[in-house]
Amino acid sequence: MRRTLLRGGAGAAAAALLLAAAPVASADPAGGIGDPYFPDYGNTGYDVGHYDLRLDYAPDTDRLAGTATLVATATEDLDSFTLDFLLDVDSVRVNGKKAGFSAAGEHKVEVVPAAPVAEGERLTVVVKYADVPSSVKWGDGSVTGWNRTPDGAIALGQPEAAWWWFPGNDHPLDKATFDVRISVPEGYRAVSNGVLTGEQVIGGKSVYTWRQDQPSATYLATLAVGEYEVHEDETDAGLPVYDAYAESLGSLAGPAKASIERGPEILEFQEESFGPYPYNALGGVVAGPDADLGFALETQTRPVYSHAFFQRGSNTYVVAHELAHQWWGDHVSVEGWDDIWLNEGFASYAEWMWSEHEGEGTAQELAEYTYRSYPADDPFWEVTPGDPGAENVFHSAVYDRGALAVHALRTEIGDDAFGELARSWQQKNAHGNGTVEEFIALSEQVSGKDLGELYDTWLYSQGRPPEVPGAEDSPATLKSAPEEPDSWQVIQRNRELLHRH
Repeated sequence: MRRTLLRGGAGAAAAALLLAAAPVASADPAGGIGDPYFPDYGNTGYDVGHYDLRLDYAPDTDRLAGTATLVATATEDLDSFTLDFLLDVDSVRVNGKKAGFSAAGEHKVEVVPAAPVAEGERLTVVVKYADVPSSVKWGDGSVTGWNRTPDGAIALGQPEAAWWWFPGNDHPLDKATFDVRISVPEGYRAVSNGVLTGEQVIGGKSVYTWRQDQPSATYLATLAVGEYEVHEDETDAGLPVYDAYAESLGSLAGPAKASIERGPEILEFQEESFGPYPYNALGGVVAGPDADLGFALETQTRPVYSHAFFQRGSNTYVVAHELAHQWWGDHVSVEGWDDIWLNEGFASYAEWMWSEHEGEGTAQELAEYTYRSYPADDPFWEVTPGDPGAENVFHSAVYDRGALAVHALRTEIGDDAFGELARSWQQKNAHGNGTVEEFIALSEQVSGKDLGELYDTWLYSQGRPPEVPGAEDSPATLKSAPEEPDSWQVIQRNRELLHRH
């Protein structure tokens, strides 16, 4: 069994800028929370409970100015600590007093409070900053969490995202609630997560306030600024719905709306298997062709979609995928990024379940077609979804073989136990984190079966398994390929786009 990640642990290292009263801690300031794939992501020493972000954005220059207030608790004695952040910082205060700060590592700011903070004490951190996010590069410059558009920008990324627009503890282990207040030029829209609590014009600027009052991982926070057409409604259960469509979508707006606005219906269907929807708002953002965004992401309560998903017509399958993530990945998040199968395997399988519900191909048919679409000698089968490696976190095997693993589980334990397992997992880990090992243990407890061989075959063994899960005939006895399910082309197109992020 592998490690369990812990918040806390060693303190942050010596800062380059120290206040005289602050003693030096001994750990590496560029170190992280302990993720097995991304060891410098996140930070130890504190637990954030709430982010208050007050932002002002100028689309014409891409200049973002902000004041971020982090309400946290120290989980160890702190002489210094780090935040994940790339933008220029003007000042930092800790518990009301000016603090020293300096760059640390490739994407961190080290903060040295005027006085040490004891374990268990409050830690209120106020960071003022201003910069042009699109000009800030990290690593080789190929990855960014800030996607500029001709009329604004979209903050979006995985597994890193917050660094380009607010300072924080950027790892799913540290979830928090959010208030986001954003001012933009009058006439522009600013969309974020949760419930829109205010919209007004002040001094020639449009000001939007958003509240996400249930815990969220930082990479699931988003901000979209631009010229959007907005559709507001509510579900039969009374959830507020806020959908935003880029005006540059043109003729793609029709199929995008025909897909996104079936979200409440898809949600009701998924609640039957996964349990009650865990949030108090729903919606989506569709970026236009000029956004150069080639993927979708399950940003909490309000997924963001590339226009590319709707180029061939309506696509409810990508909506089913991202809404399933609200349970699998958002509500119950990974403990480490090696647990990614829990996110992508179940979200991909949700597309198969929706296909079956819509009469466009059963989950069994899609399992058989997926299995046969990858020859036995395809390198696809060498990636193990249960531990794909940092370089393969979003490999197609995590999605497709991951969905096959879920189907193998469902066919082995039956629909009743599968539903009980899904709902129990959500209840047990509500607004928290979970590991693949914990899920395996719960599945054996719920089903009363030893499932070790099943998981080893589908999650941890290289090579194509000898049989399609649930199939009446083995691949060797099938005389011809099964008939292509009606949903196949759309789902495969989704896969090509989804695993690019």
